[in-house]
Amino acid sequence: MEELVRVIAKALVDHPEDVTVKTVEKEHLIVYELHVHPDDVGKVIGKQGRIAKSLRTVVTSAAVKMDKRVTVDIIS
Repeated sequence: MEELVRVIAKALVDHPEDVTVKTVEKEHLIVYELHVHPDDVGKVIGKQGRIAKSLRTVVTSAAVKMDKRVTVDIIS
């Protein structure tokens, strides 16, 4: 799942070398912290958050078989 977030993010940004994904696991939640170059934050979020919402939807759909909730946080 972490690799899925990384591949999608690298396709969106101008500085793919600065894309990192960190996984934080809690009881019933997995948070993927997506770190991007400060200039690329807007590209990952998109107009009115549409790209970020789509990214979260893809990750949530891919995690259906897991017994935990999954979310993506975008951090510059």
